[in-house]
Amino acid sequence: MANLIRIGSRGSNLALWQARYVASQLESLGNAVEIKVIKTQGDKIQHLSFDKLEGKGFFTKELEEALLDCHIDLAVHSLKDLPTEALDQLVIAGLSQRANPADWLLIHPQAVQKSEVLNLKPGASVGTSSLRRKSQLSAVRADLQLHDLRGNVPTRVQKLHEGQVDGIVLAAAGLKRLNMDLSEFHVVKLNPREFVPAAGQGVLAYQTRKDDLPLRTTIKRLHHSNVARIVNVERKILKLMEGGCHLPLGAYCEQDKMGYFHVWASFAESLEKPLVRAQVSYNTTDQLAEAIIDKLKGH
Repeated sequence: MANLIRIGSRGSNLALWQARYVASQLESLGNAVEIKVIKTQGDKIQHLSFDKLEGKGFFTKELEEALLDCHIDLAVHSLKDLPTEALDQLVIAGLSQRANPADWLLIHPQAVQKSEVLNLKPGASVGTSSLRRKSQLSAVRADLQLHDLRGNVPTRVQKLHEGQVDGIVLAAAGLKRLNMDLSEFHVVKLNPREFVPAAGQGVLAYQTRKDDLPLRTTIKRLHHSNVARIVNVERKILKLMEGGCHLPLGAYCEQDKMGYFHVWASFAESLEKPLVRAQVSYNTTDQLAEAIIDKLKGH
């Protein structure tokens, strides 16, 4: 009988979709799998925006502790939630294929004004707890009223349906994975080169104990090295900026058919400071993150 692989996951619809997606892949390789739900700090504290939560890793810390305590064998994370400072005993054993990395703006039908930038009426209220999204929204529409909005994807979509806000910004990957019905809303599909997503957005990270070599060998069969090349650049930018989820930083990398790497980044020291944008293209990933940092800091 195959060894049982215990997957740790948050309990949200999206996190469970992600865990089941990985479970099905592991089962197709002949493994027995079970999913264990673990509540994280970010799940328990819903009344505060991300920048007001203490520390980093508030969607990953409890999963990592469960790995270290051997309560689970594999943690499935959204890569954008995973801090860049890795614990010595743990390792990212594999990365998924990248889903759509973009953010989408969903607008209540009564708040649509197509003559305006972003198709939002003047003074519209937009819900998001991400400082990265707030900084980029403010840069293109200073009149927008930005409100903290927490909760899982269906909860946020329901709040928009009820008219609590005029618009919300969510990751396209989560909306597509959950097959959300967006037919009642006006959807603005933001270009990731212009509205820069979080580092690693759209990618799942498979984390194991470093000494669990048999599982690491299994997970390696699910790993996409082409994805790793580009998101490693994004995460290096995040690490060099000493950032976490609360940093108003976007980083997005693409590799074209000729093999060139193109990176876009956006950064604001705070919501009161101007947004800085940078773009760099290299034929190698070597020093690419550093070049973006130089541009962001030397504007």
